[in-house]
Amino acid sequence: MDNHQKRNLTFLTIGLIFMLSGVEYAVILPTIWRYLQILEAPPYFLGLGLSAFSLSALVTGPLFGIWSDRSKTTKSIVLFSNVFEIVGNFMYFIGYSKWLLLCSRIVAGIGAGAGSSIFGFLTRSTIPEERAGIFAAIMAGRQAGLLVGPAFNLFLRLCDFKLGPFVVNKYTSPGIFMCLLWVLLQFVVLAMYWDVPPISCEGGATMMEMKQEEVEEEVPLMGSDEEPVHTYRALNSDQLETSTSSDMQPVHRASDPFRNFSASREFLREEVVVVLTAQFITLFNQTALETMVTPLTQRYFNFGELGNSLMYSLCGVEVILGFFFVRWLSRKVADRAVLAVGLVICCTACIWCLIFLCKPRGGYGWELSAFIIGVFLQLLGLPFVAVSQVSLFSKVTAEKTQGFSQGVRRSVGGLATILGPLWAGGLTNNLYIMLGMMLALLLMITVMTALSYDRLTEPRAVQSAQSSDSGG
Repeated sequence: MDNHQKRNLTFLTIGLIFMLSGVEYAVILPTIWRYLQILEAPPYFLGLGLSAFSLSALVTGPLFGIWSDRSKTTKSIVLFSNVFEIVGNFMYFIGYSKWLLLCSRIVAGIGAGAGSSIFGFLTRSTIPEERAGIFAAIMAGRQAGLLVGPAFNLFLRLCDFKLGPFVVNKYTSPGIFMCLLWVLLQFVVLAMYWDVPPISCEGGATMMEMKQEEVEEEVPLMGSDEEPVHTYRALNSDQLETSTSSDMQPVHRASDPFRNFSASREFLREEVVVVLTAQFITLFNQTALETMVTPLTQRYFNFGELGNSLMYSLCGVEVILGFFFVRWLSRKVADRAVLAVGLVICCTACIWCLIFLCKPRGGYGWELSAFIIGVFLQLLGLPFVAVSQVSLFSKVTAEKTQGFSQGVRRSVGGLATILGPLWAGGLTNNLYIMLGMMLALLLMITVMTALSYDRLTEPRAVQSAQSSDSGG
């Protein structure tokens, strides 16, 4: 099996990992509140349980990223992190107390932190032109999990038996079900996941690692100056096992991805701040809207469990189609243009909701139509912003520390998923304030994007053009 086949199977496995994360969210969310009530938990435990997962993933993401950057491997990290998912879901299944349930979500969230290593791997294993398309497909995998998850609940809610000393019912069954799925995924990872060589090691594309090197002109691969040799050998450290011991010493020094690394220099650059702000605002608004939608449909349209399930299913289909449309579009349009289009759509959606949803006018049919249009526009913009900001971030940060950088990005997103529901939860009766703040945040990031538009591009492209000009 050649590297191309291994790469495709690895990408498929990564898609399954993200799909399972979506399934887990979809099968646990509908029943966790009633489960906590049975365990005599106070109401605030629902917020704690949902936030605990994001909080532990927020903390562990950068740590897993550093591990993958230093080891240049991700398969062992994925296998290790999945153990936390298995243990966490089994703890959820046991559920003897509200505290054990809370700890189960913390433990499972540790496993989710490995997503930073996976995104770092995807960055090193793709060329810039195809990266947004790959990211879109992977993100669509999670949405597919969110879509099929409710279907699993149809049979999980029928469970009513004992497994040894443990009770299996509609509240505990999601835990043991997800535990078994994560165990099966371990075998899939063992069989179909490879740490394929980075793109920069193949086809002579050694310039991919030059983004963070202080090189102003072309340098021969071998020469009297030692630094170019270090750059080349850092890219191919896995292939140097037969080198002499005298050659290996400089290679080890050069292969340390955090040599001369500065967090302030890496993350406080204009373009990076813009992309991280887009990440935070997108997820803050998304989770705030998710929190708002159910009370809104109950208040205005008397939607029950079936109506909400149907709505979420249709929303899932729209988002999946949106991700695949962005996958196609990203081959023809620059990431920054996709981001700009997405932000315009999101601003339009927020304005629509402010006008027509805060104080609904007309009859039931008009109110429902206005609600559907508002939700459609909100979801339409999501794939544009989500894919473009991930792809842009991978291009404006150093490739050799991509795991850690992606961990920081996901931590920023995790903070947004914690704060979004907290903001919206207390303002479901004050939609003008809630939606007004969301619109203000969107307008702010839109202005930031417009002012920094010229910088939202891959530095290597600029450097290559400058090198060509100086060579000519």
